[in-house]
Amino acid sequence: MADTTTLEAWLAHLERQHPVAIDLGLERVTTVAVRLGLTSRALAGCVITVAGTNGKGSTVAMLDALAREHGWRSAAYTSPHLQRYNERLCFDGQEIGDAALVEAFEAVEAARLADEEISLTYFEVGTLAALWLIMRQQPDVALLEVGLGGRLDAVNVIDPDVAVVTTVAQDHAAFLGNHLETIGEEKAGIMRPGRPAVLGSTALPASVRQHAESLAAPVFALGERFDWHATADGWQWQGETATGEALTLLSLPDPYLPLDNAATALQALALAGISLEVAICQRAFGRAVLPGRLQWQGPWCLDVGHNPHAAAYVATSLAQRPPRGRRLCLLGMLADKDAKGVIEALAPQIDAWVPVSLSGDRARDAEQLVAFLAACDAQVLHCAASPDAGVRWLHTNMDNGDEVLVCGSFWTVAEALTTLESLGVVASPRSVS
Repeated sequence: MADTTTLEAWLAHLERQHPVAIDLGLERVTTVAVRLGLTSRALAGCVITVAGTNGKGSTVAMLDALAREHGWRSAAYTSPHLQRYNERLCFDGQEIGDAALVEAFEAVEAARLADEEISLTYFEVGTLAALWLIMRQQPDVALLEVGLGGRLDAVNVIDPDVAVVTTVAQDHAAFLGNHLETIGEEKAGIMRPGRPAVLGSTALPASVRQHAESLAAPVFALGERFDWHATADGWQWQGETATGEALTLLSLPDPYLPLDNAATALQALALAGISLEVAICQRAFGRAVLPGRLQWQGPWCLDVGHNPHAAAYVATSLAQRPPRGRRLCLLGMLADKDAKGVIEALAPQIDAWVPVSLSGDRARDAEQLVAFLAACDAQVLHCAASPDAGVRWLHTNMDNGDEVLVCGSFWTVAEALTTLESLGVVASPRSVS
C-alpha cells in the first residue's frame, strides 16, 4: 500500500480500494465491526440514529446543539462533507483532527486485513473509523446520520436507542427504487424491537409505521404524540417523555431550519432522557447552524438540496424573502437526480439561471440542464464549465440587488463555497431563510 501517513493520502487510497462507490449490505461491514470490538459494548450513553430522504442533517445539527447546551457530551457523525472530510465527525461541536482520523483508518485497515481480507467502500471505512473513535470517547450521546437508505447502510451496524425517520421522498432510485412504500421500509430498517421510533413528518408512507409496529417499537409521530405551533413570539412544542409524561416548551426562537425537524429533535432527546428546559432550548436554537442549508453569504444563498422535495422547501423559504433585484440560480446536478422536478419546484422563485457542469462518473453536463430549463420557458443567462466558473461569471455580471441561489448538489455548493471564499465574500455567521 502506498504511503498513508496523512489524511489526504488515506482518502485517496480509500477512493481506489473498492470496485464500486456504493455497495449496500451489512455482511462485510459487520464482520469488520466485530473485529474492531464495535459490537461488544455500548458506543455511547445513548445512540440516536437519523434516517430520511431530506432533513437528516438539520435534525442532527439541532440534536447536537440541544444536547450540548443541556450539558451532554456529544458525538455527531454525518455525511457527506462540504469542504473538509473532518466535518463528518464532531465531538462537542469540534471537528475531529487529521491525526485521529489517520489512527482510526489504520485500525480499520488492520481489522479489514485480519484473518480473511474483506473489501470495504470509502463510506464503510469512514463509518467504521468514526464509530471506533466515538467508542473510545464514550460520549453521553452519539448522533449517527444514515448515508443512504437505512436497513443496509453501514451506520446500521450499531443498534440505536432512538430511531428517527425525518422524511421519505424519491431519491437514489438506482439503489432504493421509485416506490415510496419500499423506500420507507428501507429507511425504517434502522428501528429496533421495543425501542422508540420518532416519525418526523405527517406525510410518511404507511410502511414506516407498519415496520415500527411489527417490532413493537413505540411510535412517536409528528402530529400525534408531538407537534409544534407558531405563536406570536416564536413557536411552541408539545411532546412526551418515554414514560408518557406530557411536555410543553413555549417561546422557542426560529432556528432558521425546518420546524418539523426541530420538533423531531426535541422529541428524540426527550426519549433519550434529557430533561428539556425551555431557556436552554432557546439558547440552543439560537446557535444551531448547518452549513450548506439555506446558508447566506452576502447576496449568495447556498443549499445542497438535490431532489424535488428539498427544492420545494427552498422555494417556500425564498418566497418569504423577496429580493431587491433579480433572483438568479446557479444549478449543478448529478446525472442520477431528478433535474426536471428540481427545476419545476424552484422555477416560481427564479428569474434567470446559470447551469453548470459537474465532473466525475455521475456528472451531468450544463447543456443537459438547459434542455430541462427550456421546457419550463426559463431564461438561461450563461452556461459554465464548473461551479467555480459559474460563480466567477455571476460575481462579475450580477447587478446590485441581485441574489443568487446556488444549489443542486453537495459538489456544486462545496466548490461554490470555496470560490466565494477566494473572492472575499464574507460568510454570514448563521444560516437564515
